[in-house]
Amino acid sequence: MHPYFALLVSALAGLLLFAGRADAFDYPSPRATDQTDDYFGATVADPYRPLEDDRSAETAAWVQAENALTESFLAEIPFRDEIRAEMTRRFDYVKYSVPFKKGDRVFYFKNDGLQNQPVLYTAERLGAAPELLLDPNGLSDDGTAALGACSVSKDGRHLAYTVSRAGSDWQEAYIINIDSKETLADRLRWIKFSDLAWHGDGFYYSRYPAPEEGKDFVAKNEFHQVWYHRLGTEQSEDRLVWLDREHPQRTCAASTDEDETVLFLSEGESTYGNRLLALDLTEPDAEFTELYPSFDAESFPLGVLNGKYYVLTDYRAPLRRVAAVDPKNPAPENWTDVVPESEHLISDAAIVGGRLAVVYLKDASEEVTLYTADGKRTGGLDAPTLGMFGLSGSQNDATLFYSFTSFVHPAEIFKYDLDSGETEPVFDMSLPLDPDDYQTERVWYTSKDGTRAPLFLTYKKGIVPDGENPTLLYGYGGFNINMTPMFKPEWTVFLDRGGVLAVAVLRGGGEYGAAWHEAGTKERKQNVFDDFIAAAEYLIGEKWTSPDHLAILGRSNGGLLVGAAMTQRPDLFKAAVPGVGVLDMLRYHKFTIGWAWAADYGTSEESREMFDALYAYSPLHNIKPGVKYPATLILTGDHDDRVVPAHSFKFAATLQAALAETQDAAPALIRIDTNAGHGRGKPTSMLIDENTDVFSFILRETGRK
Repeated sequence: MHPYFALLVSALAGLLLFAGRADAFDYPSPRATDQTDDYFGATVADPYRPLEDDRSAETAAWVQAENALTESFLAEIPFRDEIRAEMTRRFDYVKYSVPFKKGDRVFYFKNDGLQNQPVLYTAERLGAAPELLLDPNGLSDDGTAALGACSVSKDGRHLAYTVSRAGSDWQEAYIINIDSKETLADRLRWIKFSDLAWHGDGFYYSRYPAPEEGKDFVAKNEFHQVWYHRLGTEQSEDRLVWLDREHPQRTCAASTDEDETVLFLSEGESTYGNRLLALDLTEPDAEFTELYPSFDAESFPLGVLNGKYYVLTDYRAPLRRVAAVDPKNPAPENWTDVVPESEHLISDAAIVGGRLAVVYLKDASEEVTLYTADGKRTGGLDAPTLGMFGLSGSQNDATLFYSFTSFVHPAEIFKYDLDSGETEPVFDMSLPLDPDDYQTERVWYTSKDGTRAPLFLTYKKGIVPDGENPTLLYGYGGFNINMTPMFKPEWTVFLDRGGVLAVAVLRGGGEYGAAWHEAGTKERKQNVFDDFIAAAEYLIGEKWTSPDHLAILGRSNGGLLVGAAMTQRPDLFKAAVPGVGVLDMLRYHKFTIGWAWAADYGTSEESREMFDALYAYSPLHNIKPGVKYPATLILTGDHDDRVVPAHSFKFAATLQAALAETQDAAPALIRIDTNAGHGRGKPTSMLIDENTDVFSFILRETGRK
């Protein structure tokens, strides 16, 4: 029998069996091989290696059969339609971005509620009648074409933007004449991990060489390059600005200051640390000047002020500082403090109206302090609760635009006059909920080695710790990324059904600076999982929940977190949802951009010690037959070229095979989106569908009140 039909027959048998007995599943069985790999003398089996070919007919048949089985299970949840209706209502509110100014115009994004993608508008000034500039909802029938980078020229006459399709990281660039609203003939391809930095009548962008045909979504990305494109010309005429032929796995990003006098070029070897260079664009024959030479620190250019380059850096400042760089004497030991390092991390900064707005992260919640150009404190912005800010402003305008959001506050947009100190809302907002109905508190848990970390708890007022609350523990813990209060509509649907939301701050993130990040990397990665497990134990010990009511959820590196936690402590959790996770820690670096994560993870090939560390926690390799794992819903997308779906495919197949030897096993399902990628730009309709299924599954398993 052809594998395609065999898998469908298997899936149909699973449907019939499920209809009769809820705890029995006949999972589709992909072809297993005797594939093994040798790591420093250790032999590791990889029987489901064929699933790495996500474009084969064999894999496609398995995907179809798995999706059929998952849908049959989810369709039996009696309150799924209720969740879908409520999820739709919670997503259906007007959303705005923080505005920005260019030339004589202001620009902002708006989503009327259920539009798949936000729409870009422009106006002569805030309050004036807006003009629709770019609506990506017409770029595809299913809403999966999404905007990436958007950049307006200094004079406000042209918009350059990139489009990704079906969730892929690959993007194409286009240009619009803002006055006429006409799209120019220019089309640029093979763009990835790129900003668009204007200079004169063109812009700088980053791209890779075109991949081998048919390998777009799996081939390793190497030889990242910066090019300059002049309006009205073919991409073949673009000028190569930067290419490091000796280091194929470095990335490069270009940016220009607001007055287009300097090109900053940042070169990276991984997801942390960058070499920084600058090019004087006012001198035709100028060459790049090295500002920071290595990759052991991060330095982000903020702009040029009073003839100095301003950078946000953790060089000689683990919690970051704002420093001024003299272009004539740019060596890092000569950088001078403008805003020195303090006891709290600087998470962001911007030059606005010739002054500085600095965002501080205090125990994972943000505050904003304002300074003069020479570092004198002049005031700050008030935060109504634990939350996070987003800043936007022009170097030559005294208006600071900012957003504020929290777990129960969707992003609200304000403008602050730096001269008068007055704040006022920019847009009329109709919120999808009343924030006063909920409570957020920041508590502290203690990890296995004694490290203390914050844990945010959000719940509807009246909820008490009785040990029976459905609880969702969420985390990330990697790549120097901060876990701060954020608003997700789907979370409020869970809260309104008696749920407690717990968001854990974990080592590996950047919440407490470089040392906190490093404590969760490479051979120390187990610290991250220990933190997450300790947060779960805190929730149970404080009677917020119990193992019968606790679910865990994470995406990407957070998917790895969930996979590691559920395989190390399956007794703690009732349900687990690893989303687009890095689950095969021995081979992750062999696909697309995976090699760039080695600074956080290390690789299985670099040493026996590093292999041992990875093998000890790799979720795929720590599934054991006979173990009662929590009910599992694995999420991935067929066009995910960041964390390729092979991770989730192999994890699902291995887990399902192991459960064949487990009595009274909970379901292990995989939900595979089509025409979807890692998550960025996912249309609203797909977000509603996915979150309906995720929270129906979680509430079914944890028991809603």
